Amino acid sequence: MGRKELEILIIEDDPSDAELIVRTLKKNMPAGRLAVLQDGEDALDFIFTRGKYKSPDSSRPPKVIFLDLKLPKIEGLEVLKEIKSNKKTKKIPVVVLSSSYEERDIGKAYETGANSYVVKPVDFETFEKKINQLGSYWLAVNEQPV
Repeated sequence: MGRKELEILIIEDDPSDAELIVRTLKKNMPAGRLAVLQDGEDALDFIFTRGKYKSPDSSRPPKVIFLDLKLPKIEGLEVLKEIKSNKKTKKIPVVVLSSSYEERDIGKAYETGANSYVVKPVDFETFEKKINQLGSYWLAVNEQPV
């Protein structure tokens, strides 16, 4: 898939959560193009089009990034920090999807530049509903910066 088509980048190391997010988004927004990455290092290479992700069609960023905090190799907060500190990527909306309710994690995410923080529900139906709402909002309601 060329990056020109990408709408949502999902950075999630839990295969079950990633599958549920993708299935829910595809079911309710069939036109949406998704990519899933499982660790912070791979995510940064993808976002900054380096390494195996460097290609001629890699200039357009995703419309939104769904980011887990607990990632292998490079933690989610570090990924967020790099995205928000770079002139080319700082305007990309980043939604933190975490299982943590801790005020410390929520505060750090917002201080680092998160556009939203959503706690992953344990209940399947509630999880699906939240993902639906997020996808609808960020792709259909929110106005993207030019």
